[in-house]
Amino acid sequence: MSEQRSQWDLGRFVQTLEYFEAIPIVSWLQNMFQPRPNPQPFYHDRVLFDFSNPQIDIQNTWGALDDVVMGGVSDSSVRLENGAAVFSGNVSTANSGGFASIRTRNFEPALNLSTFTGVELRLKGDGNRYKFLIRDGDGWDSVGYSHSFDTVANEWITVQVPFAQLIPVFRAKTVSNAKLSPERIRSFQLMLSKFEYDGGLNPRFSPGSFRLEISSIAAY
Repeated sequence: MSEQRSQWDLGRFVQTLEYFEAIPIVSWLQNMFQPRPNPQPFYHDRVLFDFSNPQIDIQNTWGALDDVVMGGVSDSSVRLENGAAVFSGNVSTANSGGFASIRTRNFEPALNLSTFTGVELRLKGDGNRYKFLIRDGDGWDSVGYSHSFDTVANEWITVQVPFAQLIPVFRAKTVSNAKLSPERIRSFQLMLSKFEYDGGLNPRFSPGSFRLEISSIAAY
């Protein structure tokens, strides 16, 4: 059955570009008149994000990056709730879309995790397969280094993301001869997508509502 067309939200598209400072002249004007603090994890004893800390400035650091940027209508958000960051919303394949994600604004300065093996997530999902992506480039549309993981519905699990096993991708297509530089990590991203890599489909994907809770992100 063909996908239905739905009304595209231009306003949300512009808000996404503004949040991630993807329009240089707009970002320059915003920072001139109302500068925002630089996004930076609270790095303590290997913990990069402790979402049980109510003082965390999640709205300034993490934002939604959904398929609205390519004409889709999926819609997600992130908020603090009961000691966790809750990534939730609705993912739709209408308008040839099919992904929802949350991503950090670029860390300033970049994180140096070169003395660690990877990143560890403590989370509770809904049975979907998600992706965790790391970027070492400044551009918001730069190569991402991806790790797919399955969740167990309503159970807390620990997911380890080894730097050496990350898959370099650009818009879900693998990239050859690319390697993550752990000494200059600029952003993290969590994503629910109908695609795995190179056109392959996520075998555990189904459109509709989703929910992923994250209690912490740490280096290991």
